[in-house]
Amino acid sequence: MIGCRDSRRIRATTSTSGPGKMRIKLKGINKVRKTLADGTVAQHYYHRRTRRKLQGEPGSPQFLACYNEAECKPTRPPEGDTLSGLIRQYCESQQWTKLADSTKEIGRLNLKAVEDKWGATPLQHVQNRKIRPLLLRWHDKLAAEYPRAADNKLAALQRVLSWARNRGLIELNPLDTFERAYRSDRAEIIWLPEHVAAFNAVAAPELRLALSLAIHTGQRQGDLLRLPWSAWDGEAIALRQGKGRRRMWIPGTDALIADLTAAPRRATTILTKPDGTSWTKDAFYNAWVAAFALSGINADLHFHDLRGTAVTMLSEAGCTPQEIATITGHTIANVHKILETYLARTRDLARGAIVKLNAHRRNARPGNVG
Repeated sequence: MIGCRDSRRIRATTSTSGPGKMRIKLKGINKVRKTLADGTVAQHYYHRRTRRKLQGEPGSPQFLACYNEAECKPTRPPEGDTLSGLIRQYCESQQWTKLADSTKEIGRLNLKAVEDKWGATPLQHVQNRKIRPLLLRWHDKLAAEYPRAADNKLAALQRVLSWARNRGLIELNPLDTFERAYRSDRAEIIWLPEHVAAFNAVAAPELRLALSLAIHTGQRQGDLLRLPWSAWDGEAIALRQGKGRRRMWIPGTDALIADLTAAPRRATTILTKPDGTSWTKDAFYNAWVAAFALSGINADLHFHDLRGTAVTMLSEAGCTPQEIATITGHTIANVHKILETYLARTRDLARGAIVKLNAHRRNARPGNVG
């Protein structure tokens, strides 16, 4: 027997060159001719699957031993020593399991794309700086058509490598930083009163209630679609956010209390389809997009922008970042960031600032006391 795979790859026949001699025909070998400096032609043989050079002359014991060893060698390292194995460990870690279900759903899709392309890469190559240009080239190729999706896939890989680096599983993260292809400047994109009026003029009552909940609580779409009537006690909404798992207690505004009081209780959840069944994510998206198209609103507005609009409204009302954070569930640092991102410096705030400045200057004039 010659090798681990002889039954599939090796065929032996009796040679006609002499009695007792064997000619063994080996499959999966590449023959390469190379012209040397003196003009002579040398022949080299390589095992095709493993690309290993076979030493010795064909048919010699040395040649057969090299072939036998190459045949026994696996095509790729064990999964535990590859990027696929690293991704498996990450998906079993606490950092992954504590993520919201919606975040994990998107993360799985991005990591699958990474694994399909790079999963067999050995860890010794993953933690080599030389792989960075290859990863960025893959990102750039995807970004030519889908920039946001390309960013998400590379960011998913970046998180895995960062997690592995912090735990000593790899010595170097070749994706510690990368330049994103997708740019979205939504600094001035908030729902103005005229947008809300235009949407409510054409939307079904079920969608109007969804808008009211979003703009008066600042909560995410997923949390609102899952919100049960038991979370509302007639005064406030109590919920645990899906992302971050933060417990919230949000008193109702006068407008929201009126909307919830008038809303029919047709299911366990507050928000339902017209037939009384709870919304699925896709069904709600399709209904929302259709109503938005009918509204004739020209601005590039999305449901998620209602969350930033809520922050802006609270800021215009004079709420501090700490007060806003107790309603929306953001950290105080993120509230400051959102106020900049969503242009909290609206005309109303600008007018209010000038009114305060004028009053201050009038009070500061000579002769003005008290």
